[in-house]
Amino acid sequence: MNGPARIVLDDNDPAPAYEQIHRQIVGHIASGALPVGSRLPPLRQLAGDLRIAVNTAARAYQMLDESGLTQSRRGGGTRVAARPAADDPTVARAALDDLAERYLRDAQHLGNSPQQAVEAVVDRVRHHSKG
Repeated sequence: MNGPARIVLDDNDPAPAYEQIHRQIVGHIASGALPVGSRLPPLRQLAGDLRIAVNTAARAYQMLDESGLTQSRRGGGTRVAARPAADDPTVARAALDDLAERYLRDAQHLGNSPQQAVEAVVDRVRHHSKG
């Protein structure tokens, strides 16, 4: 996945790769970065990009299909079928994580450090709490 819907595996995250992939895709769907109808990359491509086994990527896609968020068709790929329920705390956290990741990536692209990005958010929080 390219652009705002990028998947990145974190070696420091204790969650297995398939859970990280699942969590990030749910976040991308919940935040709107992957709207309904969007096509996910083919399993072999995702596995190759992330340097993981195809079965690991397949497990993440299977979890998405089982939850009803995606629909996979042989020869037709995997597409986003629905947005997750906004009141689900797991989904809300995944969406927030996705937004945070995109914000940090954009801030770094502009030449800011992660610490500077966090400080900017803290400043905005202070500004909002005063108003």
